[in-house]
Amino acid sequence: MAQRQPLTIALSKGRILKETLPLLRAAGIELLEDPETSRRLVFETSRADVRILILRATDVPPYVQYGAADMGVAGKDVLMEHGAAGLCEPLDLEIARCRLMVAALKDAPEVTGRVRVATKFVNVARSHFASRGRQADVIKLYGAMELAPLVGLADRIVDVVDTGNTLRANGLEPVELIARVSSRLVVNRASLKTRHAEIREIMDLMEAAVRERREEKA
Repeated sequence: MAQRQPLTIALSKGRILKETLPLLRAAGIELLEDPETSRRLVFETSRADVRILILRATDVPPYVQYGAADMGVAGKDVLMEHGAAGLCEPLDLEIARCRLMVAALKDAPEVTGRVRVATKFVNVARSHFASRGRQADVIKLYGAMELAPLVGLADRIVDVVDTGNTLRANGLEPVELIARVSSRLVVNRASLKTRHAEIREIMDLMEAAVRERREEKA
């Protein structure tokens, strides 16, 4: 009988990984190497039946959607941009909180007619402005969004905002909230059927850890 593949969980480096590790630890899952110093992309864990993939944040949803990973952790902003086809989103992990905002130069006048918007969240921006009956030319950038209004490339930007310090340092201010963002546990729909017991066990333990942390903060 063929040995079953380990359950695969997709994560991304940085803040989400750092805040997810204690939740995985509560489920008895600990990485055997430090992902911040290792060059590996696939990590063995303290459970022989679970492995971790370390990906770019934007790659987590497609890896889970197409079954290369059974589960993953992704920010709601990334999920909104990617779309949810093939994914279940059963648990808000209540970590890596931020806001997805429209921002503009401080005291910038209201734009009449078409508005130019710079963002890496192209689908979110188009949907947001269309829902308000605004025509928008959306310019895809991969970083340094704050520069776009300063040099006249765009009237507005759409980006995630944590403290707002970067906006203020560049003379911008948030003008409209699109969504409050936190990281979510996502599961491949097919895996949820074929490996339900394994996934449910991990999900329940992580959910208990989220609840315990919430109660500690209350």
